[in-house]
Amino acid sequence: MADWSPAAYLQYTDERSRPFADLLARVAADPATIVDLGAGPGHLTALLRERWPAAQVTGVDSSPAMVERARAADPGTRYVLGDVRDYAAGTLADPDGPVTGADLVVSNATLQWVPGHRDLLPALAEKATQAFAFQVPGNHDAPSHRLLRAVAAREPYAEALGAPVERRATADPAEYLGILARPGWSVDAWETTYVHVLHGEDPVLRWISATGAQPTLHALAAHDSAHGTGLLPRFEAELGAELRAAYPERPYGTLLEFRRVFVVATRLR
Repeated sequence: MADWSPAAYLQYTDERSRPFADLLARVAADPATIVDLGAGPGHLTALLRERWPAAQVTGVDSSPAMVERARAADPGTRYVLGDVRDYAAGTLADPDGPVTGADLVVSNATLQWVPGHRDLLPALAEKATQAFAFQVPGNHDAPSHRLLRAVAAREPYAEALGAPVERRATADPAEYLGILARPGWSVDAWETTYVHVLHGEDPVLRWISATGAQPTLHALAAHDSAHGTGLLPRFEAELGAELRAAYPERPYGTLLEFRRVFVVATRLR
């Protein structure tokens, strides 16, 4: 897919930042070093610094645009272009040297994009000398994502996309706990459903266009560019209509229920 858009992602900064703050509130570690996997545009580094002002933070992201934005906005932090799988394997490096383990390894709304992320969790936890904490969306069967898959399965979009939209399902808290629970560790796993009040025109479409729907939108844009078609605006109009019906605007805004799953694995001392 094409690169991520930092500007689109930051449209709902407050709503997207709150789960990370809730995750950090349950981390009992006192880290001197932190690795943030999927640091995005660097907007959440301030929360890490607020909680642990003396810690050295390294942000990792696979998006060149996100890393460029983070480096420009936060030049005092090291941001590395790289893949979570390489970090888990111990092979991630940049011109400034390898990215190794840390006291705290943390990840916010990233692992759901990593193929086979469940299999990587033990290795990621081993990179942490004190704690490994992550949060992933648990809303892949919400109306927003069901409708995205349903509209994309219709013609002419299905032929243009070439494959069904992937259902990037994450595990339930109990499954993650089972993967990480072992001697020497204490695992805290839970879920929270946030009810966001969104405003403006087609807010749910704008929300998913910056995240879950982005690969589909990029694929349709590429098809339009290569074949001279106009599928992207047609798709957005059709999906937008479906989303407005599923998420009706109320006098105070549009409600988006968003389930998230949290895990904090702490080494016992």
